[in-house]
Amino acid sequence: MDVTLAAGSAWTDPACPVARAVDLVGDRWSLLIVRDAMDGATTFTDFHQRLGIARNILTDRLRKLVEHGILDRSADGGRRHAYRLTEAGQDLFTAVVALRQWGERHAFAPDEPHSVLVDGQGRELPTLHPLGQDGRPLSAGTSRVRKTAASG
Repeated sequence: MDVTLAAGSAWTDPACPVARAVDLVGDRWSLLIVRDAMDGATTFTDFHQRLGIARNILTDRLRKLVEHGILDRSADGGRRHAYRLTEAGQDLFTAVVALRQWGERHAFAPDEPHSVLVDGQGRELPTLHPLGQDGRPLSAGTSRVRKTAASG
């Protein structure tokens, strides 16, 4: 996977994994493309119809996601290309679920309808909770970032 940014760009915070992840997939359209790829979209047309995104922006985001190893692009016969999540793209599943669950709790009124993510048997996914090495729940108050010498 290429972990560099476009020429002339620099990492927002080179020593921070969160900042690097946001630099790679943190804009609205990139995350929604990843979400839709997880939901079965594979072609430019699929993404365009689902998202209603401008064609030039979609082209740019797909190119960047391929460059950064989030999506693979392959010829799907003729002029069409198929986009599939790479292992790195599939690894974003937990992050997308966490964002979805945060949105369910904080971006909707209590009775406001929204889509629901379900498993293969149609059951809603349980709420994600980070756990420590001992199995106890972690929070921002019970964890901290250990800075590296390079991060100051």
